[in-house]
Amino acid sequence: MFIIAFVMVPSEEVGVKIARKILNERLAACVNIKRDMRSLYWWDDKIQDAEEAMLIIKTKLGLYNEMEKIIRNEHPYKVPEIVAFPIARGYRPYMEWITRETKVSEDDIGLRGLSF
Repeated sequence: MFIIAFVMVPSEEVGVKIARKILNERLAACVNIKRDMRSLYWWDDKIQDAEEAMLIIKTKLGLYNEMEKIIRNEHPYKVPEIVAFPIARGYRPYMEWITRETKVSEDDIGLRGLSF
């Protein structure tokens, strides 16, 4: 199964560092970084207002745990936002590209012959 994960980071620089580690380990095929995001959220019993960047990570479910471990180890937040959603459908050549560019996982067996 293919997934998209979203991770909020305090800066583009932190995002690039995390993205490169994930990509170097072949835990994702692509990481987009969207900077200049404004986040309002509860923390320490008050509403916070912060500038952040968002990582948009394209990968496979079977690689999620390894990817999350790298993010947790590299992320400066005590409780980083790391959420993932299944990709219900996608352009077949693009989905095949994700499979080719990421390391082999148990997902790959089930992906052979799957039509999108």
